[in-house]
Amino acid sequence: MATDHLDDPRLLGEWFAVGWSRELAPGALLSRRIMGHDLVLWRSPDSTPHCWLDLCVHRGAKLSLGVIQSSSSDGDCLVCPYHGWRYAGSGQCVEIPAHPGLTPPAKARAHVFQVRERFGAIWVCFGLPGRPLPEFPIAEEAGFRVLLAGPYRFRALGPRLIENLLDVAHLGIVHAGLLGDPGQTKIEDYEVDMGEPGANSGPEAKEIRVWQPDPDGTGVGALVSYCYAVQGPLTAHFIKLHSGKQFGILAQVAPVDAEFSEMRLVMALNYGEEIPDAELIAFQDRVTEQDRAIVESQRPELLPLDLQAELHLRSDRMAIAYRKWLREIGLSYGVE
Repeated sequence: MATDHLDDPRLLGEWFAVGWSRELAPGALLSRRIMGHDLVLWRSPDSTPHCWLDLCVHRGAKLSLGVIQSSSSDGDCLVCPYHGWRYAGSGQCVEIPAHPGLTPPAKARAHVFQVRERFGAIWVCFGLPGRPLPEFPIAEEAGFRVLLAGPYRFRALGPRLIENLLDVAHLGIVHAGLLGDPGQTKIEDYEVDMGEPGANSGPEAKEIRVWQPDPDGTGVGALVSYCYAVQGPLTAHFIKLHSGKQFGILAQVAPVDAEFSEMRLVMALNYGEEIPDAELIAFQDRVTEQDRAIVESQRPELLPLDLQAELHLRSDRMAIAYRKWLREIGLSYGVE
């Protein structure tokens, strides 16, 4: 695969969903690989989440193989499994067992990343945050059920996954019988708001009408309206509206390395209380597997930002706007 540009400055300022809050019990350690880095996630007994480089600065052992210990003097510490170095929540080493009288030097500290929690997800930023955490208002509104789906691992880079999310014309073809009907694939004309030049968020489309055979689980087909918004190079959401019913997905794609990406979905809906959570997630799993076959087959693997490189139609307006915006902000990861 082509150069991955995981050191892209635009990515270093983004928030990535690297895990679910429910996975990180107090005292537990989780290992993750994101942005080409091995990470350790851990939660203090006081519920504070942490995300560090999974590396002891002494001899390079994985901290995720260690244990969490608490003491009255140092608070909650992550202890290296190799030589027992104790790292406080700040990342600073506070004790070296082989030299009990030695005050650990300042450079004896773990590489610490900023971490937040929202919508049931653990969000990490690898540099100075360039934007706030993503917004997804319906996930915090009364009357909405929130479900978490994924992570879904793709052998593809992030921009291809986000563009697929923004593409409405494939719903009746790739997801025939689920999200569309091969006999009713017309996409009505729609408008895209590109936002202000240099804006922190990307394009939006307020109303894209699509026919779906069963938009709300009742088995009755109808025209529905999709509203899309790009919140970052690898973060976007949509809300589907039909007769007062709303269903939305906040999608976040985290680069794993130069070859793979992981997508996590926060789903929210205000209907279908009788439908079990497992059934709704299984439906999304099925939809995602259908997408996987297409996205992993796309060539070139890097998303072309030169609009002359491929043929575009009116139904592609949201994808076109996304590509224009990525070019405007100077993204180098996953594009050409």
